[in-house]
Amino acid sequence: TIQRYPDSVLLQAKQIEIDARSKHAKGLLPNAPAIGLMNQNDVITSNRGERNWEAEFEMPIWLPGQRAAREAIARDAAAGLIDARETLQLQVAGLVRDALWDIAMMMHQATLAKSRHETALALLNDVEKRVKAGDLPKTDILLTQNEVYQAETSLLRAQTEVKHAQFRYTLLTGLNTLPENFSEIKSQAVLAETHPALRDAAKKVLIADDERNLVQVEKRENPSLLLNARSQRGPFDNQANESLGLKIRIPLEMDVKSAPLIANAEMNYAKNQAEAQHLRYTLEAAFHEAEHNLEVTAAELAITSKQHANAQENLRLAKKAFALGESDLVNLLRVQASAYEAERAMKQRQIQLQWDTAHYNQAVGEMP
Repeated sequence: TIQRYPDSVLLQAKQIEIDARSKHAKGLLPNAPAIGLMNQNDVITSNRGERNWEAEFEMPIWLPGQRAAREAIARDAAAGLIDARETLQLQVAGLVRDALWDIAMMMHQATLAKSRHETALALLNDVEKRVKAGDLPKTDILLTQNEVYQAETSLLRAQTEVKHAQFRYTLLTGLNTLPENFSEIKSQAVLAETHPALRDAAKKVLIADDERNLVQVEKRENPSLLLNARSQRGPFDNQANESLGLKIRIPLEMDVKSAPLIANAEMNYAKNQAEAQHLRYTLEAAFHEAEHNLEVTAAELAITSKQHANAQENLRLAKKAFALGESDLVNLLRVQASAYEAERAMKQRQIQLQWDTAHYNQAVGEMP
């Protein structure tokens, strides 16, 4: 799923960017050198034979602290990529978790719907026999058939939802098969700074701070060392004069150039700080919600289990009473519907408990 996930290409591009930053920081020169060639003569003016040739090589020089600042960015970005990759893996794990438990929930609904349909068919067969025997009125067949139709409709819808859930899973993972076992065991961990997303956000803030430091160093352009060779011949002079020259070019600092760069770096730092804080709020809320939902679902499961036991006993007694002619079909169908609902509620809570456990593990940053 990670390989198929669209954001994975961003990590590949990030790796290329980090390699480029590291290569730049370890380079011999801060920027590319330059060469120049100049010719000056008086051919189209006085034409007295003046000829000047000059070749120049310009080599930029590192500013004090510039290499160290760029190395810090490359180093922290490389460490941040590890956290970004773990964050992406956890994010994808959450999607897979939800897709799997969505399928489990829909399959549970389909299983119950199938059981209800089979029970309705069996009841219809029994009622038809008893109507022929004269024990029940013919109207009971219509009531039972209506129950069969309702159960069949519910089964059709439940099976459709299973197919929809399976399609979403296949679209996400590219797989048509489910894991043999994807049950969840509640982690003993709690939300902490070791959460991959929090580490990733902290690294982004650190890199933004490194970029602020670099901008402070690079407020002016790099100085340059220029070497030149000149060949000069004056007017009416057949002898050329050869010479070498050395020049140092030191650009001056101007706020008109550095101010926007500093402001942009400060804005980027503040933006990453704000995003890190928003992320922390989101994760804390998700952790609290997951922890609370897990407690509530466990309590609901205990209640629905008792309700299910009562409903099954009530159904057993209702079936016995109907078989003995002590109760009518309407009462049996009512009790049967209540038992079906109790079983649905209990099974749903059982699966929801596992799903909530998955949400808790996801909230604390634990991979499945």
